[in-house]
Amino acid sequence: MRARDKAAVSALRGTLAALDNAEAVPVDGSVPRAAALEASPVGAGATEAVRRELSEGEMVDVVRAEAAERLAAAAQLTAPAHAGRAARLRAEAAVLLRFLDGSGNENGPEELRGP
Repeated sequence: MRARDKAAVSALRGTLAALDNAEAVPVDGSVPRAAALEASPVGAGATEAVRRELSEGEMVDVVRAEAAERLAAAAQLTAPAHAGRAARLRAEAAVLLRFLDGSGNENGPEELRGP
């Protein structure tokens, strides 16, 4: 990827954030959210939770949703004053779709995740 490809950088950053959000631990409604200080967990790492592990299919769904969201937003920008923003959104969606079809990356969508 070229260093100055702003559309690709923006699309990939946004998609990485969406993948991170998808891995977040769901909040359990049965656990009280506020408790007395003395009932709080104590010790290093006591409040840490293991993040969800997304399957490849779930990652593909997130990337596909990010691309669809950009295309839908571009379709909403019909005024001539917004033509540049709409073109950039379509370019970002194209970057994400290239990753899904394999032409943007030799190793497929799992390469979007990083270490």
